[in-house]
Amino acid sequence: MHTPAEKGRLFKERHAKPGILILPNPWDAGTAKLLASLGFEALATTSLGMSNALGRVDGEGSVSRAELLENCRVIAEATDLPVNADLENGYADDPKEAATILRDAAEVGIVGGSIEDWSGEKIYDFNHAVERVVACVEMARSLPVPFTFVARAENLIRGRVDMDDTIKRLQAFEKAGADVLYAPGLRDLASMKLVASSVTKPINVVMSAADPSITAAEMEAVGVKRISVGGALSRLALAAFMKGAREMKEQGGFTWVREAMPTKDLKPAFER
Repeated sequence: MHTPAEKGRLFKERHAKPGILILPNPWDAGTAKLLASLGFEALATTSLGMSNALGRVDGEGSVSRAELLENCRVIAEATDLPVNADLENGYADDPKEAATILRDAAEVGIVGGSIEDWSGEKIYDFNHAVERVVACVEMARSLPVPFTFVARAENLIRGRVDMDDTIKRLQAFEKAGADVLYAPGLRDLASMKLVASSVTKPINVVMSAADPSITAAEMEAVGVKRISVGGALSRLALAAFMKGAREMKEQGGFTWVREAMPTKDLKPAFER
């Protein structure tokens, strides 16, 4: 197994290499191992997927800081892959206090993580948002392992459809030292290209908010570096679960068993 320091170094090196990086989002050890068995290069956690697994509505306060970090630990220990974590807003408004979650995430094996400019109720004022990124960059650079810090501008998924302000924030986050920039809510290639051409650091796009007909190759062509899927794989799994459950309840049928993953296919992934 790679050490956390090796994972951190490999993750940073992958960002510097040509080609787009796809980060699928597991929500527990089993899904992490299954994704690793397919040959993905790295993984990313999902707050929605974790909330779904806990039977809670995703949103501010639904999952505690301790629960989030425990989920990070479980996923990081499940595979030999680097793991990037959704660290919400750091569970604090104060810049230095929010930044401590990067330290705690690194202690449980995480080598990359994002912090939002959303308080749970509002988008942080521009200067305050930048101060938070500065504090997180300082924390990331102080860690004993290489850590890839991702700064998120939440405008587009929080009711503020202001591309100019979103780009202004991403540019300021880049200047403050963020390693990766992320504006959830980019839906089409034109908006992805606009954002990617406005900064020089790698851009992450989440496909749970984008046109699903767009391919990785098309996004790479307009300058996107990383792709994640948020809680979409969790929702896909739950859709299949509910389809089978409805057939049992409404029809007394079990044809869904034919589509279930064979146990023999699970064993190799889980034995890794």
